[in-house]
Amino acid sequence: MKSSNHFIIMLIVGLLLAAPHAIAHQQKSAISTVSFNPNTHNIEVMHRFSIHDAEHAVKHIFGKNADIIGSKKTQDQFNNYINKHFAIFADGSALQLTAIGYENNGQFFWVYQEAAQPPALKTLSIRHNALQEIWPSQVNTVNIEGKGKLQTMIFDDSVELLEVTF
Repeated sequence: MKSSNHFIIMLIVGLLLAAPHAIAHQQKSAISTVSFNPNTHNIEVMHRFSIHDAEHAVKHIFGKNADIIGSKKTQDQFNNYINKHFAIFADGSALQLTAIGYENNGQFFWVYQEAAQPPALKTLSIRHNALQEIWPSQVNTVNIEGKGKLQTMIFDDSVELLEVTF
């Protein structure tokens, strides 16, 4: 009886010690929110990438010395990369997205953008292919909120452009 209790305790301790390593594995997914702000009449965009994925990605994109945590240059480069791999089209015309900034909060790397909301918006198309040339299994999820019911778009390696109607 004591032997089986000892085994169970050791198993639990082992799982607890392994948990941080399991969480740190690449997720190969990002979540973005496109939000309609009724006060500013802007479309606000927030992209969230796990810092672990961003660390691996910048080494692929910018070279082995790239450092998303310690280098402002790498952070700027990653911010610019995300801005180039995300686009919004309103009723067929590309919106001019303004890069607002970025932040690293230790767990996630955030990229912020905004655009003026066109009047009488009926459809919105989005392209979000960030990191998919590195990892074909990368999944970018975009939630659209603040204009009717919440709508979600899922971008994987086979999806280039998705559209929602309001």
